[in-house]
Order: sequence, then C-alpha cells, then structure tokens
Amino acid sequence: MRHITAFAALAATLLASAGPLNAEVVSTTPTGFVTRDTAQIAAPPMAVWLALTKPADWWNDDHTWSGDAANLTLTPQAGGCFCETIPGGDAGNASAMDGSALHATVVQAFPLKVLRLRGGLGPLQGEPAEGVLTITLKEIPGGTRVLWEYNVGGPMRFEIPVISAAVDQVMSQQLAGLRSRLGALPGTSAPAVSDPEPVVDDPADEAEPSAFDEQFGDLDEEE
Repeated sequence: MRHITAFAALAATLLASAGPLNAEVVSTTPTGFVTRDTAQIAAPPMAVWLALTKPADWWNDDHTWSGDAANLTLTPQAGGCFCETIPGGDAGNASAMDGSALHATVVQAFPLKVLRLRGGLGPLQGEPAEGVLTITLKEIPGGTRVLWEYNVGGPMRFEIPVISAAVDQVMSQQLAGLRSRLGALPGTSAPAVSDPEPVVDDPADEAEPSAFDEQFGDLDEEE
C-alpha cells in the first residue's frame, strides 16, 4: 500500500542523507523511541483545536491507506476513533465493498489543551508495538504553540534507527500540514525541533481546582 511504501522510501532517504530533520527523535531504546516536534501557528487555541479534529483538511494524502485524506475522520472524545474509510472499487464483487481502518483511539480529549491518542500509525499498525500520540496546545502571543509527541514501544520487526527516523519525519509532515492550514506566525518556517522539555503530564494540572481538590486538597503534599 502507498502508506507502507511512503514510510519505506522515506526511511531509505533519511539513511542516505546527513541533512537535519524538522523534528527530533528525542530518545530511543532497543524496543522503542520518542519523536517530538513543535510549531507556532497564527491562530488561537480554539481554531487550532477545531482544525486538529478535522484531519481530512490537513493530513498528508501519502500517509493514508486510501491515498486520500478526505476519507479521514476523528471523534475528539475518550474512546473516539481516528478512522479512515477505504472506498471500494466498481468491479461488482467483494473488491467494490468499502473498507476501513482504525489509525488510533482517543484516550484523552481536553479541548483547547491536549489531544491524546493510542495506536500504531502506518506500518506500525501491523506490529505488536503500541504508540501514544500526545498533541498539546498552548496559547502564546499571536497564536498557539503546538507540541506534537509520539511515543512508541514494544516488539516490532523494524530496526529502531530506521523506523524512528521515518516516523519522525512523517510526524513533522502532519504538523506542517496543520500549520499550513491555519498559517504560521511571522518569522517561523518549518516546524522547529522542540526544546527537550517534557509533554504536559496532565492538562488538569493547569486547570481550576476540581471539586475533589477543594474537598480533599493536594494529597501529594501529605507526608
């Protein structure tokens, strides 16, 4: 499929090139890796969030099973599906039936702050390895800073240096597509390699105290 071919071709290109990447593989292990990327978008968090939940408008066609990002949908709620319809042909047999693919499942949707999905993207779908994609939004002067992190771990048949470099570049492409959809802040170009800072562990840390907090306080402070 085009999806797998694109990853393989990209990996080969990266191995043959010494040029810098737009994103960064921030860590690797014998069975996994983490890629991280950032972009500054000239739109408020509300606009970025709404665009983020409509990948059909900005995801790269080459990284879909159907070859057309218009077939992608994303339901931004826990248990929601980042899915793709694969249209059937017109052969009048089983090949004419529509197919489908589940790219990832939403495990956390904190509007205007964090969208987290779990799933193996691209060729990783065929491996026991699991991936967690965390996209964090932060309002900044003139727009929104997007931090895009994909954490992959578990058994896989790929060599880690090859697959991590390929996934790193593909994730950067998707973030660039999102930014292009809304516009970049003046003075910014391609998504830049992010500072080595951790992804926000929990958006609730920045939210107003919950009823639970008001009733029981911060239990972590107790000895």
